[in-house]
Amino acid sequence: MSKLKHQREEFMLKDLAADFLSRASNRTSLITVTRVILSDDQKRVDVLLSVLPKEAEKAALIFANRMTTEFKEYIKKHSRIRILPRIHFSPDFGEQNRQRIGELLETLGEE
Repeated sequence: MSKLKHQREEFMLKDLAADFLSRASNRTSLITVTRVILSDDQKRVDVLLSVLPKEAEKAALIFANRMTTEFKEYIKKHSRIRILPRIHFSPDFGEQNRQRIGELLETLGEE
């Protein structure tokens, strides 16, 4: 598969995941899809999430992983993807680390 097509599918899956989670969640926490990683063979996709407040992250991940069947149905209905990948939701540690670095830089700037 070409790199452009691969990026397009990742972008489409990111939009679909964000839309699905915004519709399906109960809005007690803010769930943001930060990145989607599609495997080269298109059989697995990792959806990376950022959740606020931090205390609700575990519950949000359990909710998202419980809704994978419904998300696959949503993908079928709203896209033309031939092979539906195995979906896994996980926290975006890169985003968490970036936020922590920002906090540390702020404290250094105040001193």
